[in-house]
Amino acid sequence: MQSLYGAIANTNKKEIMVLIDRVYQKVLALANKEQRGYITPLEFNLFADHAQMEIFEQYFYDLGQFKRRPGSTTEYSDPVNLIEEKLYHFKNNTALTNGMDLNSIPDFYMLSDVYRIATGSTYQTEGGYDKSIPVEELNHMDLLKTQNSPLTWATQSRPIYYIRNNNISFSPLPVAGESFGGYYFKSPTSPNWNYTIASGNPLHIPIPGVTQDFELHSSEENALVMKILQLAGVAIKDFNLAQIAGQKEANTIQQEKQ
Repeated sequence: MQSLYGAIANTNKKEIMVLIDRVYQKVLALANKEQRGYITPLEFNLFADHAQMEIFEQYFYDLGQFKRRPGSTTEYSDPVNLIEEKLYHFKNNTALTNGMDLNSIPDFYMLSDVYRIATGSTYQTEGGYDKSIPVEELNHMDLLKTQNSPLTWATQSRPIYYIRNNNISFSPLPVAGESFGGYYFKSPTSPNWNYTIASGNPLHIPIPGVTQDFELHSSEENALVMKILQLAGVAIKDFNLAQIAGQKEANTIQQEKQ
């Protein structure tokens, strides 16, 4: 029996997703109103995966950029809040062990596809209550430098972690009654417009577990359409299509970042 948490998670997931068939129909209509097979379903799925990952990865660059600027006093127009809302679906928490391979971390749906660690924390039990201590991330070279001085080396009250060869390591190691945990962002699942050929034309077949909608926030629908049109224009050597789609996307990005 599915848990209540699972039911709620699945409901929220459906609400924020961009329906792949809507994007597919828009792309076909804008690319060529006369020839339905102008962009094949196989090409569309490849372009869709690339476009989704490009938008997803851009979130992290934009987040760093906007955090260096003064925020908006209006909650619903603050760019940091808007990006964090779009990333919320991809954020999970998990127990972590020293030396763990990040690819071995399963998410709620038992998939293992960690994009990056968000934050780390140690959880210590004191008097029956859990206390969370933030763990600072360092690269391996900085770790070696900090360990040369008693003023900067890692301690139980100021722990650090670093990632090397996709394995996460902590310093110092946990003591009895202490464990590590943290948040991570999973990569979006590759979209798939499932279809069959009927009368020579592709026909959408929405089969659960086979058809995969975009996992991006519903507000990204138009951005996905424009990015896929760009890729399609290059693939079919219709550079006017690629240029028009690219210009529309650039205008949208400029408006959002003003």
